[in-house]
Amino acid sequence: MKRMFFVLASLAALTGSAAAADLSRPAPQQYYKAPVAQLAYSWTGFYLGINGGGGFGRSAWDTTGGFNTSGGLVGGTAGYNYQVGQAVFGVEGDIDWADISGTTNNGCAFGCRTKDDWLSTVRGRIGYAADRFMPFITGGGAFGDIKANTLGFSGSDTRAGWTIGGGLEFALAQNWTAKAEYLYVDLGKFNCGVSCGGPATNNVSFTTNLVRAGVNYHF
Repeated sequence: MKRMFFVLASLAALTGSAAAADLSRPAPQQYYKAPVAQLAYSWTGFYLGINGGGGFGRSAWDTTGGFNTSGGLVGGTAGYNYQVGQAVFGVEGDIDWADISGTTNNGCAFGCRTKDDWLSTVRGRIGYAADRFMPFITGGGAFGDIKANTLGFSGSDTRAGWTIGGGLEFALAQNWTAKAEYLYVDLGKFNCGVSCGGPATNNVSFTTNLVRAGVNYHF
């Protein structure tokens, strides 16, 4: 009987010790996976794209004075960006088919018409990278073919001028961006002279305001 009592007492003691050990052991900590860090969008690299929009501006002949022009354009774009911190430096070129024209009967009974049928720009760009948004300013050279005609007389000249403007570009996906921009273009003037049925000196000028949108693919 004493032996049985001793065995039961020993089992009770061992059970109590095991329970106490379990109570003193800290509860397991729940494991949480750290979130994956999102890398900021990088604007550095080459890109190709398409653009299109409209132009509205003014032309002037010495013999007629100034008149309004308007029309559309569409074409291709190529460029390169280099990002330093949040500053983005780049160069961009484009060439567009255009149909920007206007006609006046002021001092020109049969109608005097100015038309631009292609337009190209080569510009520097400076942008501010707010991750996937990049506002920018831009400026450089502009080139186009200006034509003037009236009553079977016509003249044309490929002009070099300047442009300045700005816009906003937004990253749609890792390689695709969309942009909207405004450019003021001044192609100066050329002497159409007797080719336009006027006096020996008859200067024709052309300026336009371009509002364009585009999509670019970045390599």
